Amino acid sequence: MIDALPVWQIALVLLIFIWSGFVRTALGFGGAALSLPLFLLIIDNPVEIIPIIGLHLLLSAGISLVSSYQHIDWRYLGKTLIVILPFKIIGVIGLLNLPATVLNISVYLITLAYAISYLMKTTPRIRVPGLDYALLAGGGYISGTSLIGAPLIIAVFAKSLPPIRLRATLFCLWILLVLIKMLGFIVTATPLNVNWALYTLPFMAIGHILGEKAHKKILQVDKAKFLRIIGLGLASICLIGLARTLYVSIG
Repeated sequence: MIDALPVWQIALVLLIFIWSGFVRTALGFGGAALSLPLFLLIIDNPVEIIPIIGLHLLLSAGISLVSSYQHIDWRYLGKTLIVILPFKIIGVIGLLNLPATVLNISVYLITLAYAISYLMKTTPRIRVPGLDYALLAGGGYISGTSLIGAPLIIAVFAKSLPPIRLRATLFCLWILLVLIKMLGFIVTATPLNVNWALYTLPFMAIGHILGEKAHKKILQVDKAKFLRIIGLGLASICLIGLARTLYVSIG
C-alpha cells in the first residue's frame, strides 16, 4: 500500500506525478505510459496506482478541454469510436484472454515502427488495407485490459489530424475510455484510492501547468517537427515498455 511506503519513496511518487501531469498535458498522451513503469519500481501492484492516474486524467483532460473544446474533431472522433469502443468493452470485461506478454511486445514494436518513421520525417510506408482500423481495434482492446493501448491509437491519430486538433481530440477520447475503465473498477469493487488521488493532485497540477506552457511552444513548430516530437514521445514509451516487459518475462 502507498500508505506503508517510507517518506523518501512517497517523495519519489510525488515527483512522478509531476512528470505524469507534464507529459500528459504537453503531448496529449503518455501520462500513464511514461509514468506507470516508474511507479512500478516503487509500488508492486499496478491496481493501486492505475485508478489514481485515471482520476487525474479525467480532471486534467477536462480542464484542458474547457479552453480547447472547439479544436475537437468530432467527425473523426465519431468515426474512430465506432471501431475502438466495442474492443475497449471486450477488453474491460475480459471476453478474450490473450497472452499479456505477446500483446505488450506487439504493441510496442508496431508503435516503435511508427515512431521511427515520424523521427525520420516520413509517414509510415506500410500499405495494408484496413491497417489503421486494426490498430484502432487493437488499441481499444489493450486499453481495456491495461493502460498501454494508447500508442496504437496515437499512431493513427497523429498522421490523420493537424497538431491544433490532435491533443483536444485525444483528450476527449481518453475521457470516454477512462470512464469505461473506472466503471469496470467500480463494478469489480476495486478501490479507487480517491484519498491518494486528492493528496497527489497538487503535484499533478504542477506538471499540468508546466505542460500547458510546453504545449503552446510545441504548437508553434511546423508539422514535420511536431511529428518528430510525437515520434520521440512514442519511442520513449516503447523502449521503456519493452525493457520492463522483457525484464518481467525473463525475471
